[in-house]
Amino acid sequence: MSENRSTFDIVKEMIVDRFGVNEGSVTETMTFDDLGADSLDVVELVMELEDTFNIQFEDEKIEALKNAGDAVRYIDELK
Repeated sequence: MSENRSTFDIVKEMIVDRFGVNEGSVTETMTFDDLGADSLDVVELVMELEDTFNIQFEDEKIEALKNAGDAVRYIDELK
């Protein structure tokens, strides 16, 4: 992980790769529903985020994730 890239930039890149959306369309307020993601998709993304950032999401935090910004804020709290 590059230290000069923001958490959002890394999360955005992962969302683009995983969901095949245009990079310019990914915002912190974009919901996982907007991406067409089901609960399994979100869990898989969280697992990838945990590996990338070397963190562990709490189960209740995973269930509370509504958008990319929620994930970014939680990651920043744990880093």
